[in-house]
Amino acid sequence: MIATDSLADWLGARTDAQLVKLLQLRPDLAVPLPASMSVLAVRAQQRASVLRAADDLDTHEFAIIEALTANEDARTIGAELTPLTRTTLHAQLKDRVTKTALTAALTRLLDRALVWQIGDDLDLTPSAAEALPWPLGATTALPDALTEPEVTAALATASPPERALLDKLATTGPRGRTRDAAPGTDPDRPVPRLLAARLLHRIDDETVELPVTVGQILRGEPVTDPHAPAPPKPTLVKNAATEVNAVGAGEVGELLRDAGDLIDALGALPAPALRAGGLGVRELRRLAKQTGIDEQRTGLLLELLAAAKLVEKGLPEPTPDLDSTDDFWAPTPAADSWLDAPPATRWVTLAQAWLELDRMPWMIGLRDAADKPIAALSAELRVPHAVRDRAAILGLLAEYPTGTAVTPADIGKLLAWRMPRRRRHFRLDAVTATLAEAAVVGLLGRGALDSAGRALLHGSVADAESEMAAALPKPVDHVLVQADLTVIAPGPLVPELRAKIALVADVESAGAATVYRVSDATVRRALDAGLTAAELHALFATHSRTPVPQSLTYLIDDVARRHGQLRVGMAQSFLRSDDPALLAQVLAAPVAETLALRAIAPTVAIALAPLAEMLDQLRKAGFAPAGEDSGGTIVDLRPRGARISVRPLARRPYRPTPPNDDQLAQLVTELRAGERAAGARTGRSVRTDGTRTGTAATLALLQLAARVGRPVNIGYVDAQGVATQRVVEPLRVGNGQLDAVDPVSGATRHFTLHRIASVALLD
Repeated sequence: MIATDSLADWLGARTDAQLVKLLQLRPDLAVPLPASMSVLAVRAQQRASVLRAADDLDTHEFAIIEALTANEDARTIGAELTPLTRTTLHAQLKDRVTKTALTAALTRLLDRALVWQIGDDLDLTPSAAEALPWPLGATTALPDALTEPEVTAALATASPPERALLDKLATTGPRGRTRDAAPGTDPDRPVPRLLAARLLHRIDDETVELPVTVGQILRGEPVTDPHAPAPPKPTLVKNAATEVNAVGAGEVGELLRDAGDLIDALGALPAPALRAGGLGVRELRRLAKQTGIDEQRTGLLLELLAAAKLVEKGLPEPTPDLDSTDDFWAPTPAADSWLDAPPATRWVTLAQAWLELDRMPWMIGLRDAADKPIAALSAELRVPHAVRDRAAILGLLAEYPTGTAVTPADIGKLLAWRMPRRRRHFRLDAVTATLAEAAVVGLLGRGALDSAGRALLHGSVADAESEMAAALPKPVDHVLVQADLTVIAPGPLVPELRAKIALVADVESAGAATVYRVSDATVRRALDAGLTAAELHALFATHSRTPVPQSLTYLIDDVARRHGQLRVGMAQSFLRSDDPALLAQVLAAPVAETLALRAIAPTVAIALAPLAEMLDQLRKAGFAPAGEDSGGTIVDLRPRGARISVRPLARRPYRPTPPNDDQLAQLVTELRAGERAAGARTGRSVRTDGTRTGTAATLALLQLAARVGRPVNIGYVDAQGVATQRVVEPLRVGNGQLDAVDPVSGATRHFTLHRIASVALLD
């Protein structure tokens, strides 16, 4: 209680700006609003709140906490206690921490109310000692353990039984019980050998302990030295900003192309969802094979598309002809507008989705607790600290000038020094995978933040889009047609030309320059879409910077000559041809029986098969039919792709916006008012009991206070049912309300009379 009282007094002496900063750093203290400084002090010492506030403390700040904890421990054992002050604290740590760094660290602890100061004496919130990320004494005692290189060399010579024992302690806990720790044990047994190699420490005859450094290396964590006097200095690699931006833009081009291919693949054939909600390994491999993207990249892109609501789980339209599942993964209607948007806008959508993604896609394929592979889009990928860790890694890169790259190992070590309680989040594999994902998304180039990524991290979407638009290659309006029927696009094509080239040719290889190939099937596809041979000739003659080869001209003319001699319609469907011999040839082929064709005239036959199946089967049989409408015009019968509507429950979860400075200042004002009311000395008082007599007495006391100008302490219940005590100076009473001046803010407040529960005159 003494500690709480002294903390409450210290909090009451803080300025409003300092209290606002406390609520910014520890927002949980303001919910609900504490009624007084004593309530705030009690709340500030609660274990859960203290541990939460300590998550972002660095090694210097924990060194101060450890020094204060050791000083408190001296009190408990009866030794003479000399309270620590800034001077004595600096004397203890001056060999490792500069006075400037110590002052800054102590200020950050005071801002969080984890340490408070009465006079010159420093006091520590009791629960703060539990937040220490290492054994007590690690920052003050000289290290007596192997260094990182020594541990690595010793582990390389450990036998399999010894390594198994160390791995067990690293995953289950640093201490273990064994009889082999006693003196006289056979020195060739694993435990004595590990003790001799200093890979284990002996606690007593039956207990051994794994050193901190050994455990960190075995778990793949960055090695931290609590006794280190300063943060580690990473090795910086400098790159030209233009080169970084160009590499990032190249990655963005591949990202957008691959994402578009995945949307098309899922639209053509939606992927069945697992019962647990993810995407099965077989379906992931099918999509990877169909699009030519490797499986890990396919999984990442699916996560991005799902996070951006371009892909969703549900029942698409048209419904796939499968009975094995109720839900499918398919594109949403938003995918169509996204595909039509400018490249920079499309990139911003995916990049923001990745930055806000509370999942770790790089874990796809890893084994879960049941030793099963983690599926893409599954719940196992959800990690509460994913967004925070991703922001910490990229935020560190943003601290350095544009073009500066830092190795994953150095990033992990520096972040572990800055946030030792979260050091396990910055394992080498996790940092490496996060940087790899950032590179795929186009935020990094050569391991450094590009200009667009830096702008997006700073919250400027418009600047990020502008930077990426400037870095991306300018669209071109021409192609290079080769004699081998390949078409080379020397850069990204303008949308209209890209759509036409994609219609008449298939992508053979993608990159900075995309290579397309023209074939019989692709020319027929263009003709099916309604283009004529003359339009195809004009397309290549207009947009090719190289002469159009005769082989391409002959191919177009040959396919066009045969195309459309057979016409397919709905009867369920019908087949007609101006050439009776050609129709007779079809009726004599095996495909006629498959489609149940029946001639009704020398140039017309009907079938029970639907139109799409009729076209498909005839083409497989070697014929070249074309679809037509009721007027005889060739129609585009290409599949449009399935789409699934976004369900209301599937939208992004609501994330409350933290209060701004003005709102926090108002909360501090309310807190000051509550503190004034709690400490006020009262005289005559009335408590409303709901009766007419009690209401009249309350009204009379308020009118008296307004008439003689005396402040009152009122108990008030607001519209949300929250009861508070407040000191006010009544001005007038009437029309069912009390008008009074708040002496803390000087503002006039209005209180509904029937919500006033008690009134007391102040002495």
